[in-house]
Amino acid sequence: MASISTNSSPFKVILGSSSPARREILADMGYEFTVVSADIDEKAIRKDKPEELVRALAEAKAEAIKLKLHGDYAADRDQTTLLITSDQVMVSKGMIRERPRSAEEAREFIKGYSDDRAFAVNYVLVSNLSTGAATGGWDMPEVKFQHIPDEFIDRVVNQGDMTCVAGGLKLTHPLVLPFIKELVGTADSVRGLPRELTEKLIQESKELSRCQI
Repeated sequence: MASISTNSSPFKVILGSSSPARREILADMGYEFTVVSADIDEKAIRKDKPEELVRALAEAKAEAIKLKLHGDYAADRDQTTLLITSDQVMVSKGMIRERPRSAEEAREFIKGYSDDRAFAVNYVLVSNLSTGAATGGWDMPEVKFQHIPDEFIDRVVNQGDMTCVAGGLKLTHPLVLPFIKELVGTADSVRGLPRELTEKLIQESKELSRCQI
């Protein structure tokens, strides 16, 4: 468990993710938060539709973290505690693309994007640990790609660091940007934590807390 501090807020926030990108985005939003990882077997959770899969994974992460915390925050009703969990997959040619399991699969993913498009399917869940209420939503930016040469694919796959994310490619990396023709959506959503949706869910969760006082 790690703590990250930015501007102080009148409620507690827990980010249920070990993703550096999600930490950076939430910090940029001005929130003080604690990081707790879920440590679940994501491959054990399967759904046919990407929207259902990311929702199931975000919910499973929330439940695992609640068990890890042993109800510590639920007892504190004087200050609202919000848990943020999320998940993302890429969808290309109608196929769900999670983290590639091998270099060969990473090559297949990236080749599939060339001269085509993909969708980053995100689900964000905000759970109020003080009341038990939860609210969530989806965000699905579209990424349109230029032609991606085989030499570039080989280079990024051999580097390894860009293939440890959903879809096998860090879309905001400077080396990748020249191959993106158009982004219909926002960069923070592509990185795994859509700011506008996350802020909306946080505000909704705060309203639910006030209504139950």
